[in-house]
Amino acid sequence: MEQAAAAMVDLSFALHGRTLPRDHRLLLARALAEELPALRDDPRVAVIPVRLVSGDADPALLSARSRLVVRVPRGRAAELQALAGRTLRVGDSVLTLGDAQPRELLPHATLYAHFVDAGDADEIGFIDAIDRQLAAMGVPCHPVCGREQRVQGPAQPLHGYSLMLHGLRARDSLRMLELGLGEHRLMGCGVFVPHKSAAAVGD
Repeated sequence: MEQAAAAMVDLSFALHGRTLPRDHRLLLARALAEELPALRDDPRVAVIPVRLVSGDADPALLSARSRLVVRVPRGRAAELQALAGRTLRVGDSVLTLGDAQPRELLPHATLYAHFVDAGDADEIGFIDAIDRQLAAMGVPCHPVCGREQRVQGPAQPLHGYSLMLHGLRARDSLRMLELGLGEHRLMGCGVFVPHKSAAAVGD
C-alpha cells in the first residue's frame, strides 16, 4: 500500500559563504527568526545542523556540501521558500541563501539526532527519560545514547547527547521525523535524520 506523504517537508537551501561559528545553533535560529518573525511562534519548524568542515577552528569553514535544511509543515513551505536570496548574519559570518529544494521525509529503520537536550540528567537519566517519552508516544525502538555535548542556549548552555533510534517501524520513523524529541527545535535540537548506514524502510 502506498504511504501517505508526511505532514512536514524539508527545504534545502544552497549556502553562499565561507564560515560559520562552530556553535551556531542559537545564532542561526535568531537570524532566521529576524527574517521571518513568525518562526518564533511555530514549535514545529526545525533546523537541521549545518555540515561544517571538521576540526577545532572557529569559525569553521563551510563544507562543499553545506546546506541550510529547514523542516516545516507542508502548508508553510511556500512561505519559507521566500528566504531564498536573503542574507543572514550569524555571529561574524555572513551567509546568503540560494534557492530551496524541497525534500520529502522518508521513513528509515534507524534515525539519528545530533543533539537532544538532556537538562541536568546524566546518561542513565537521559536514556530513562527518552524511554518514557517513546513509551508515551507508543514508539517501540532501541535508543542508543551517543556523545555528551554542551551548546549555547537562550539563557544558559544546553546539556545533551546525540541519540540514535534503531529498529523503527515505518509509521513510527515518519512520526519521529515529524515531531522530534525535546525542545529548541529551531536550534536543531531533537531533530532526526536518517542514519547514514541505514536502508530505507519499505513497509
